[in-house]
Amino acid sequence: INAEYGDHSLSMDPQQHERRDKCLKEIRDFNSPDFLLLGPGPSNAHPRVLTVMANQQVGHLAKPFVRIMDEIQEMLRYVFQTENENTFAVSGTGSGAMEAALINVIEPEDVVLIGVCGYWGARQEEVITGAGGRVVKVESKLGSPLTLSEIEEAIQKHQPKVFVLTHGESSTGVLQPLEGVGSICRKNDCILVVDSVVPLAGCPLYVDRWEIDVCYSGSQKCLSCPPGASPITFGPRAVAKHQARKVPVVSAYFDLKNLQAYWLAKRYHHTAPINLFYALREALRIVLEESLENSWVRHRRCAEKLWANLEALGLEFFVSNTSDRVPVLTTVKIPQALISNGQGLTLPASLLSQFQIEIAGGLGPTAGLVWRIGLMGYNATEQNVNLISVALKKVLEDLNSAKL
Repeated sequence: INAEYGDHSLSMDPQQHERRDKCLKEIRDFNSPDFLLLGPGPSNAHPRVLTVMANQQVGHLAKPFVRIMDEIQEMLRYVFQTENENTFAVSGTGSGAMEAALINVIEPEDVVLIGVCGYWGARQEEVITGAGGRVVKVESKLGSPLTLSEIEEAIQKHQPKVFVLTHGESSTGVLQPLEGVGSICRKNDCILVVDSVVPLAGCPLYVDRWEIDVCYSGSQKCLSCPPGASPITFGPRAVAKHQARKVPVVSAYFDLKNLQAYWLAKRYHHTAPINLFYALREALRIVLEESLENSWVRHRRCAEKLWANLEALGLEFFVSNTSDRVPVLTTVKIPQALISNGQGLTLPASLLSQFQIEIAGGLGPTAGLVWRIGLMGYNATEQNVNLISVALKKVLEDLNSAKL
């Protein structure tokens, strides 16, 4: 290629031309596999969500997009069950929303208590430490949530500025009760931050009623939307703590004052992932059309049917008490015989190759011990319960036959 660029002659190293030729030869059109995603997330996106994503972009401060932002905010207030003005979507995955939630209410040397029920406590600790906070922990028995008395005792002992709790722990499948926690935090002048990445729209959540100061989630679980536009809400106490900061937030991108400038004042902060916001808007419309109450009931009924089917297969649950389980994500103990012969970890791969169904193994403290089966959003149907039940039965029979 001989090309002129103004007064300059354009040339590249020969190996770069070779790279281009190789890429054009090897990288072909992409068509995604038709997998049924029944793991801990993402779930399959709703067809309406995929359709709306194909729309052309508009400017990120154009009137049509500003209207979309306002609509997203109002629908998120419904999904979170809150009147918080500072309710919007972070341009990033759920991990980005976690950072935004934590770094805005934590200053250097703040004592931050983490309620640990699995893997995500460690991830939260990374963010808190990076923001200069001093981490202390209260840990539940593995497979069980924390009790109110354990939480109150830990808060009174450590006197934290912030208490962080995971509503639905995706590594263990534990559902953490939240009612009453906010009241304890307020009595002890403590900000309550809740991770609801997994349960949002799939399990009851009342941000205002339960006195939650900050709550964040992701779009790719029960909202059945691609990841990248993550819901978050800041209550008045959290906003006041942010405004009273003595040192700047460690991230300009996730600084609440900059998010407020974009979402509330509609001033430039960053170029939003426009098509992902189209997708989130449509996903939220779908939730509202069904209603939260009906969505919660649908997810619970699907979970109960799945639990009954798994018990009929002779499988046991990592979370023994049904009231302690996240209905949208079930952790199943890998049978000891399959662990012993090394076949327990092969079952997800067999499901994928034979049935195009994706589930996951354990994470963190449950790695090598469980399979994780998700019924989230668009995927939470009786038909999918039957599909995964039949597929599991077949693969387990094959594995048991292979042992003989």
